[in-house]
Amino acid sequence: MPRRPRVLIADDHQAMLDTLEQVLSGECQVVAAVSDGLAAVTAAAQFDPDLLVLDIAMPGLNGIAAAVQLKARGSTAKIVFVTNLRDSEFVDESLALGSIGFVVKDRLVSDLLPAIRRVLAGYPFVSPTVLH
Repeated sequence: MPRRPRVLIADDHQAMLDTLEQVLSGECQVVAAVSDGLAAVTAAAQFDPDLLVLDIAMPGLNGIAAAVQLKARGSTAKIVFVTNLRDSEFVDESLALGSIGFVVKDRLVSDLLPAIRRVLAGYPFVSPTVLH
């Protein structure tokens, strides 16, 4: 059996962290669940995950800023952003950082696992309800 991808999740709402962990637990090994971008940067250095699932809007260090720091530190983890934001500007900004997954939270259950499968295979995924 192939190794399950190691995933770090970051969201500032405990209920969303719980939902993310529940959705991912069947296909992935969640190595850390943290509530802000700074903790995500620290945990990523410790656990070296294959995939980061980051909320964009978190206090302190947001998901995009955390991704910038991680990439600057040499992280090769794939990134999927989860957000309530539907503006293509955020999609464009995240894609410019090397993120190839963008899932809106109200489509989390239907979109997250397909997004992760595509991202880990090297293909982009953007929830179909994002404004273009």
